[in-house]
Amino acid sequence: MNLLILVVDDEPDVEPLFRQQFRRDIRASRFTMEFAQSAVDALEQIDHAEGVTLILVLSDINMPGMSGLELLPKIKVQRPDVPVIMITAYGDAETKRKVLENGAEALLTKPIDFAALRQQIETRLGMVA
Repeated sequence: MNLLILVVDDEPDVEPLFRQQFRRDIRASRFTMEFAQSAVDALEQIDHAEGVTLILVLSDINMPGMSGLELLPKIKVQRPDVPVIMITAYGDAETKRKVLENGAEALLTKPIDFAALRQQIETRLGMVA
């Protein structure tokens, strides 16, 4: 089974950072990671994801154009079965309330706690095994 995690962030340094953090998992084919630099690109990738099982979407909140908060309900309509974790530099209570009310599984703050994120990913892997 080809398991996919989609990371949505407009920052160019996010992809190499995530690839470095999860290099062993990717190399061992536990899952693959794809990256979208905009919400529109993410929706296209979700729409055209064939031959893979999308297990998780990680999305930044602050992006130009469509924000992560605007993207979240669109993902939930397109793929209600796929959990979404939102990422922000500003983890205030109001933002957390909004993302959870709109269907996100969790809100992670930057800099990302990769140990906590790894636990979230392991949970998703356990659900599809």
